[in-house]
Amino acid sequence: MKPSRVVVTQKSEWSVNSDLLVYCLEQEKNKVPVSPLFLKKPIKQAYDLGDFKAKKKDRLLLYPPVFSKKKEIKAKRILVMGMGKIDKKAGNNETGELLRLLGGEMAKACAELKVKTVTVCLPDLPSLGMDKTAQMITEGVILGDYRFLKYKKTSVKKDDYTGLGTIRLAAGKQQVSAARKGMVLGQNAARAACKARDMANEPGNGWTSIEFAAYAKQLADQYEFTYTCFEKKEMEKLGMGGILAVNQGSAIPPKMVILEYRSGKPADTLLLVGKGITFDSGGISIKPAAGMEEMKYDMCGGAAVLSAMQAVGEEKPDVNVVAIVPATDNMSGSGAVRPGDIVRHFNDVTAEIVNTDAEGRMILADALSYGIKTYSPDGVVDVATLTGAVIIGLGHHHTGLMSNNDKLSENLINAGEEAGEPVWRLPLTKDYIKQIESTVADIKNIGGRPAGSITAAAYLSKFVGKTPWVHLDIAGTAWDYTEKSYIPKGPSGICVRTFISLIRNWKTGMLK
Repeated sequence: MKPSRVVVTQKSEWSVNSDLLVYCLEQEKNKVPVSPLFLKKPIKQAYDLGDFKAKKKDRLLLYPPVFSKKKEIKAKRILVMGMGKIDKKAGNNETGELLRLLGGEMAKACAELKVKTVTVCLPDLPSLGMDKTAQMITEGVILGDYRFLKYKKTSVKKDDYTGLGTIRLAAGKQQVSAARKGMVLGQNAARAACKARDMANEPGNGWTSIEFAAYAKQLADQYEFTYTCFEKKEMEKLGMGGILAVNQGSAIPPKMVILEYRSGKPADTLLLVGKGITFDSGGISIKPAAGMEEMKYDMCGGAAVLSAMQAVGEEKPDVNVVAIVPATDNMSGSGAVRPGDIVRHFNDVTAEIVNTDAEGRMILADALSYGIKTYSPDGVVDVATLTGAVIIGLGHHHTGLMSNNDKLSENLINAGEEAGEPVWRLPLTKDYIKQIESTVADIKNIGGRPAGSITAAAYLSKFVGKTPWVHLDIAGTAWDYTEKSYIPKGPSGICVRTFISLIRNWKTGMLK
């Protein structure tokens, strides 16, 4: 899908040629919503008939030029949308999510009307500011307009809608600068999340470890990142027994992809690690056939990390960021790792493989221990579709968070709230770590059914030492996520915008 062109204009919104002109009105208590002068009559008529109160999801579609003799409305249609009652005491995150959802509804309306150009008259919300207003609406429209059509070849008809071509944001002369600033931030975050969705939507034979490496190299060339890719032979020399074991049953060799962004200033280093299992059959501990096609999504953590780096390249923040994606599929070929096998990780920790379907923690372990030893980061975040247990605990509404550091956890929680991607912290104490003790190795790769998400994090904790670290389990939110106007069916692109928010708000020394 070709990205939409997004621009900010200070021209009078009614003077802009577009397929659709959108106004956003706030609901008033027992009153006709306040609207532009030339819309007052039709708005009052609709209000009196009970057809439009400006509640959330209220829509009123109008056709010019019947409203004003003094102004020539150049838009083909006018859509008036309700924002509901806006709580002036609500925080920026709550109001921002309202606008993001509103943007998603705009994208839906554009799809229904098959419009290619839309002009949005940005609402004036002093409590939020024009920059945040533009940012959130931009995010919502771009995210809501997403569709994956790459493999739709013979089934697509000529009149099928393929998405918006141009999105215009109209703001007053005094607010154009702030609107442009917010638009750029919203565009960067939304496009990065859409790229993560693209990766996840690719089939297992369309996105392998090879494609992960190729895309990372593309980002490195575009944004002047330092690029490293470990091949199988290098992993063998380094002793990365976890990823090598998972890859044993595969016909496609593993890769460990690393991107480094350096700010050029004295700054903290943040390490992001994403699980890149490009298809998960479960290995010898094979998964049930029903729903196994969704296991192409098991690389959503790796997709989130690389997509966040796309925004890093665009914005060049004042924090160093290193991204690592260990990538392979998990298959049951003749050389596949067996239950009962013992592997040695990069940091010499040995692990008994009790279940070959608990493979994500094995590849993350090597990446985490290598990344921490090599880059000495001030903070580490790993993200993975790691356990079905997190879905039992949190459903599809919150990402699970486990950590060894309260400050980093707090910053991740705040970043998730700002992005509209809530996370929920679960405990990680010595009692859970005891569940992964092995009688024949240092640890084992599962700790039984109780607290499965936490014991998976307990496994990873053996590879981070005292470095501030957060583990995010996105098995419940990477797809089948909470229904929202800007979240499509299929992969959500979860955590991309959370990482971007974390990076934008990072302050050197904040974890000390």
